[in-house]
Amino acid sequence: MPEHVGHVDIAIVGGGPVGAALALALAESDLSVTLLEARTEPVRSDPRAIALSEGTRLILRRLGVWGSLEDRSTPITRIHVSQRGGPGEVLLTAAEAGVPALGCTVEYGDLYQAMAGGLVGGPARLETGAQVQAARPAAGCGLVSYRQAGSDRELSARLIVLADGGRSLPAVQSLEKDYGSDAVVCTVATEKPHGNLAYERFTPMGPMALLPLHDDYALVWTGPRAEMQAILALPEADFLVRLHAHFGNRQGRFLRAGTRGGFSLRLITSRQADRPGLVRIGNAAQTLHPVAGQGFNLGLRDAWHLAQLLLDTRREDLGGQGFLDRYHVTRRWDVGGGVAMTDLLVDTFLGDAALPGALRGAALALLDALPPLKAAFARKMMFGAQAW
Repeated sequence: MPEHVGHVDIAIVGGGPVGAALALALAESDLSVTLLEARTEPVRSDPRAIALSEGTRLILRRLGVWGSLEDRSTPITRIHVSQRGGPGEVLLTAAEAGVPALGCTVEYGDLYQAMAGGLVGGPARLETGAQVQAARPAAGCGLVSYRQAGSDRELSARLIVLADGGRSLPAVQSLEKDYGSDAVVCTVATEKPHGNLAYERFTPMGPMALLPLHDDYALVWTGPRAEMQAILALPEADFLVRLHAHFGNRQGRFLRAGTRGGFSLRLITSRQADRPGLVRIGNAAQTLHPVAGQGFNLGLRDAWHLAQLLLDTRREDLGGQGFLDRYHVTRRWDVGGGVAMTDLLVDTFLGDAALPGALRGAALALLDALPPLKAAFARKMMFGAQAW
């Protein structure tokens, strides 16, 4: 029999940035919170880039962690959107949107350590090395079963929040769309300085992005799975030549590339059905294509809005069906809009259903020619549904 280690109001499964954000947002409440993290210690170094929208930066500031991240972030003041081999382009600028920056990039390791550091000495109990095995409803609460230090343990909670990407518990209902594409990610140095300019470029292979990160760029290059796996395996010199031929000469030559990684691209949306006491946020609720960089920002807004609802709910109502319904109504437009926009961008520019090049170019040119529409689009990227 597992050892029962106590009862809390909120049990958060996953101590990454989204789960940590929820715990930090509840720090001033009288709710008891336990955060279960599979890692035994915080990530020390992880150079993967994460794009943070301006709305996300404001949330991190409210959580008290932006101060330790600001000096390690790289602002994005302009975003150039175009299609390869066709007309039409859009330039989004922070000045036109009325903000200091459209967003910024940070290394995942820096973000993780800033969030974990914010938890140290706080009221939330952090349990590291906790490998969650199951979460199930019980009489008036939920039970989380996990293994820690060689022992089987069980924690009961009024509400269980899955923030671990859904690894610990399969979704009751889910929709999965395989784009048949992979992404290759790495840092690259370019001949010309980036000047805080980011690129989103749609190509026949798939979208690619260059995001300013410190003195270099973070590259996200997507395309058909077999082709991207072959590109991932190229020697560095051949990789840089192929990248330059594919992207073009806007940044001059590509001088060097960091360690490359790859992953498959899918749209996954999950939701609970008849499961009081359990809610999913972040990648456990929705995993998006990286085009437009909305995934993490959407997940952080999940955590922020869930926290606000928890603070406005009576303790005895936490985890009930009425509470869960209110949360999903609160997030419906932001999540639904983010998923639909991302999927529409992929379908518009890729695959059998993609618009002809001339129409895509006309759409980009029209967006660039209408400042109010362009500003509205930029604010949607920065703030989600709240932009409207």
